[in-house]
Amino acid sequence: MIQAFGLTSNTRRGLPPALDDVSFEARAGCVTALLGAPGAGKTTALRLMLELQQGRGITYFKGRPLHRIAHPSREVGVLLGDVPGHPARTVRGHLRMLCAAAGVPVRRADEVLEAVGLVSLRDERLSTLSRGMDRRLGLACALLPEPHTLLLDEPAHGLSPRECQWLHGMLRAHAVNGGTVLLTTADPKEAARAADRVVTLDSGRLAADQDVTDFARTRLRPRVAVRTPHAARLAALIAKEARTEQRSVEVVQEEGNRLYVYGSTCADVGETAFRHGVLVHQLADEVGDMGPGSARRPPETEQGAAGVAATAQTQPPSPVTETAETDDPHDVEPPVGSIEKERRVRESAPPVKALRSTDPVSPPPPPISVRSARSPLRPLRYELRRAAGVSTGFLTAAAVLVTSALIAVFLARVGHTPQPRLLAAWPRELPLPPAALGAGLLGSLAFGDEFRHPALAADRGTVPRRLGLLAAKLVVTAATALVLAFLTVGCDAEVLYLVYGPELAEVPADWPALSVSWIGLVIGCGWAGVLAAGIFRSTTAGLAALVAVPVVVVPLVQKALGGPSVRAAAGFPVRLRQVFLMQWPFGGERYLEVAARVIVQPVGSALTLSLTALLCAYLLTTLRGRVR
Repeated sequence: MIQAFGLTSNTRRGLPPALDDVSFEARAGCVTALLGAPGAGKTTALRLMLELQQGRGITYFKGRPLHRIAHPSREVGVLLGDVPGHPARTVRGHLRMLCAAAGVPVRRADEVLEAVGLVSLRDERLSTLSRGMDRRLGLACALLPEPHTLLLDEPAHGLSPRECQWLHGMLRAHAVNGGTVLLTTADPKEAARAADRVVTLDSGRLAADQDVTDFARTRLRPRVAVRTPHAARLAALIAKEARTEQRSVEVVQEEGNRLYVYGSTCADVGETAFRHGVLVHQLADEVGDMGPGSARRPPETEQGAAGVAATAQTQPPSPVTETAETDDPHDVEPPVGSIEKERRVRESAPPVKALRSTDPVSPPPPPISVRSARSPLRPLRYELRRAAGVSTGFLTAAAVLVTSALIAVFLARVGHTPQPRLLAAWPRELPLPPAALGAGLLGSLAFGDEFRHPALAADRGTVPRRLGLLAAKLVVTAATALVLAFLTVGCDAEVLYLVYGPELAEVPADWPALSVSWIGLVIGCGWAGVLAAGIFRSTTAGLAALVAVPVVVVPLVQKALGGPSVRAAAGFPVRLRQVFLMQWPFGGERYLEVAARVIVQPVGSALTLSLTALLCAYLLTTLRGRVR
């Protein structure tokens, strides 16, 4: 059950709020439609309910606000817009990744695929899905953690009538099983077909909160659509005959040559036009939308025919353009069983205040602060499936290996290159070797893809910035960089052996220190890409920050270290051994000494300084987001 009280959005630049003091309920076991024209505040209402936008008001889901629910994704399933997944990811891979994020068994992905009818398309890429299949996948993502409540923003937009019928059946099945469904729509006929209760918004305010039977009776009425070049004359003739015969007829004239006649039939309107010689281009039965204001006034059919005069208006309500040849007016009536069930539930509960409160002494609703998105429950498993779900990482690694081998062969042919740089394929003209650049690119993609295709964000923008997700990305990036570093040296050595013989593939004598330096460089570049992309929310920014280390930071460090100084760090290794007097297992003190030597070098110092600054900036932005 959803209870929303006083939802009000913040004003911007002196404009009125997009949503102003809206309160309503969506009961369990029922489908509730939030109806309104584009710009009426439907999406804003959902964002305020989900605490994705700042404003005022409070929303309870089964008696608790969203920020007090331990696992919100398991309580509320959300669909806002298109499915925000990577275009190259498969349907099944995308759902398996979300299973890891939500902490549900991976078999749940196959279950929801079968439920929404996507089993045959489970290996298709997200970029190849049609609009209807994308809506099915979005519903599958919302149903994945088996939530009690579904919040769907325009779920049937752009779907064919058959796909809409399937969608409404799925939502009805969820409600029959005891769930709560709240969907938004701009089509009154869709609201009447799919919902048990309709909440109407008009210019950000609550216009009506009705049972679907009352809604269909007051808002949807049969009418006759007429198109004629003499619209004003025909409207006056129809009104005059209605007054003469004391019939309840309302004539609404649109701009141009269209008329809508309520309370009459095609035969009567056609006979009137024929008797007076009025040319008619179109004459058809329709189901008309009387507009949101009609819900607050009694219909003409209940006032009696004696005192009702036909009227002509210049500004009509929003028309529904489906004609009777393709749409039966009676199909807007919802199932009788669902109405009776909802009526019994409503009578057993206290009524809800439907209209805006005008009590001047009532306190304002509490403020809504943007809820910081929670990190996945199993971030490491999520990150592994995210990285392995697309071919970008594998293609990047292959490109790095091929480029490194070609550069190593070229450097060996030219000569005058030290053996360590030859095996790493690192010419002095390049700021970083291909392996380090590849690790930095993979690290940048770890957060860059999250912001470009935010699978974890309900509003396509709020990516989790918790430390658990950061730690998972750092661990996976470090493991990937380590494998890439070993493969690069091994492939370069093998290619040099095949082309030039064994003399260029020999292992240097000081390989332990060189290995630590090499591994530290590649992993550090990968981590710099992760942190920079997480801070600047872009893969390009992550790569730019990585390249700035050798281009900008290293010269500054060299200048600082090469300047005049009173103290020198001579004898640092000896003093380090004196500090760590005990013997470490497997000669650990030697590796510590090697790591210290790497850090005091200009490149190592610059990379360490950059990583420290990026980590502090990431923590600062994360803490600032929590404070807000």
